[in-house]
Amino acid sequence: MTVREKIALFPHSPGVYRYYDAEGKVIYVGKAKDLHKRVAQYFVPPERLNTKTRILVSKIADAQYSVVDSEADALLLENNLIKQYKPRYNILLKDSKTYPWICVTGGDFPRVFITRRIDKGNRYFGPYSSALHARGFVDFFHEVYALRTCNLKITSDAILRGKFRPCLKMHIGKCKAPCVGKISMAAYQADIDEIVRILSGRGGEVIRHYKALMAEAAERLDFETAQEYKLKIGTLERHYAKSVITQAADTDADVFSMVFDGGEAFGNFLRIRGGAIVQSLNLGFRSQIEEEKETLLATFIGEIEDKFGALSGEVIVPFLPDVEIPGVEFRIPQRGDKLSLLELSAKNAREFYAGSLRQREHTDPDSYKMSVMEDLRKALGMKELPRHMECFDNSNIQGTNPVASCVVFRDGVPSKKDYRRFKIKTVIGANDFASMKEVVNRRYARMLQENPDDLPQLIVIDGGKGQLEFAYQALLELDVLDRVTVVGLAKRLEEVIRVGDPYPLFIDRNSQALRVLQQIRDEAHRFGITFHRNLRSKAAIHSALRDIKGVGEKTEQRLLLHYGSVARIAAAPLEDLSAQVGADLAMRIHDYLNSE
Repeated sequence: MTVREKIALFPHSPGVYRYYDAEGKVIYVGKAKDLHKRVAQYFVPPERLNTKTRILVSKIADAQYSVVDSEADALLLENNLIKQYKPRYNILLKDSKTYPWICVTGGDFPRVFITRRIDKGNRYFGPYSSALHARGFVDFFHEVYALRTCNLKITSDAILRGKFRPCLKMHIGKCKAPCVGKISMAAYQADIDEIVRILSGRGGEVIRHYKALMAEAAERLDFETAQEYKLKIGTLERHYAKSVITQAADTDADVFSMVFDGGEAFGNFLRIRGGAIVQSLNLGFRSQIEEEKETLLATFIGEIEDKFGALSGEVIVPFLPDVEIPGVEFRIPQRGDKLSLLELSAKNAREFYAGSLRQREHTDPDSYKMSVMEDLRKALGMKELPRHMECFDNSNIQGTNPVASCVVFRDGVPSKKDYRRFKIKTVIGANDFASMKEVVNRRYARMLQENPDDLPQLIVIDGGKGQLEFAYQALLELDVLDRVTVVGLAKRLEEVIRVGDPYPLFIDRNSQALRVLQQIRDEAHRFGITFHRNLRSKAAIHSALRDIKGVGEKTEQRLLLHYGSVARIAAAPLEDLSAQVGADLAMRIHDYLNSE
């Protein structure tokens, strides 16, 4: 039976399907609300599939399925099978590192510590994306509750037989010494129960409980006990307040957000309990075929459910996943506290993505550069990657010495050997618009004659709509607009201006794409200003020396080399000056400079 004949018999039920290659290896696992309809979508005319999916279909030699009761069950089964088989074409977790958990052991006198291993018989809270965050929690618990840190196997029988001796921590008040019976098992367990409530996001309950106990102690005039509760309340509130999202107090929800970059996705998850973040995790995903963003989000949700257990009844998402889970309401907030939570999660996802790019910049610089170029291509709506970019900037002060600069970036880095400077030749006075048209025309008219294949994919104009419009006119006259993209970058709001578009384009301020545009703009400005300053200096020297009859370029250079400045030449004794250029010329220079 062929694969097409086999999938024609797949049922119209929720479940999970598996594709195998000719060697019997699982190459793809997918979930479906309707197995028959979903699998049939792969076996359509090739021109209706994208390139990567066509490659997957060409390798399918067999297909199997498993029926489950619901979409939610299908999501969990898919997640487990992907981890088991690690199929080549599936969405795979990019980051396989183990995250820290807070462990509360079983037994008579439990311990609380950080671990990256999970064993049966203990309770675990997390995982935490930051070991520092987890360490802060554990240190806080030991400070407030004076828990034991030793590995002793403490039992009632061992305590009665006096098997243990108290350590230094008991004497300095850092441990309640259960090993020698200084605290009862019930009292110690009560502390552990409070810690579990805090880790479960119910710290507000613990604070309210302590306030009630403090009030009772004060009523019976037990001020020492009341003071102990007050100190605990203060410590709890200071620490617990660090995790509270005050705008969403008393909210219980799970929050998901994702950032996409080609075949990769970067997701952030926040678990909110009682208005506090009790769990947070960043995960990266990589897909070998072009999955829909709804599918990627569903995969992310399935991974989190597998790690953390059942989801909250309310799940906040930026868009709906392609899965329905009984008892779970997916909500896309439009305003208010819930939108603030989603924006917080999105900010974490963006930071995770940026951190991944920074790491890739060091470990795989070529891949990083291509990723930045792809971001810029998408942001500007270009057809090609802007691997060759050029930026123009004008410089003049009150119309004097007008110049322009052109800097060149290749693959996102400066190519200084290709930089060019221009003196404005045809424009009189401070006319930035006409000057921009002149230099753009000169640059690319010459390039079309000498090396027409080296035209840049992207031209950036440092300035507003006026400079951009005149640069556009120059490119239009050269008939190259079908081969290049030209944009303006305004300084004030870092907005990208496009010809014919009344609305500026704002690129994410944290994106690497905008930073590349800023870098090339700043480099063009620096390069142009340096050239302009040099010309101004030469002009100043020219007005002081070169206007004197008999002083040429070589005489000027010799005098400046000897004296160092025009002011020192003017102050030099006539005899000393005569030794350099002769008596007659020395007299003319001396009289001219001192009369000026």
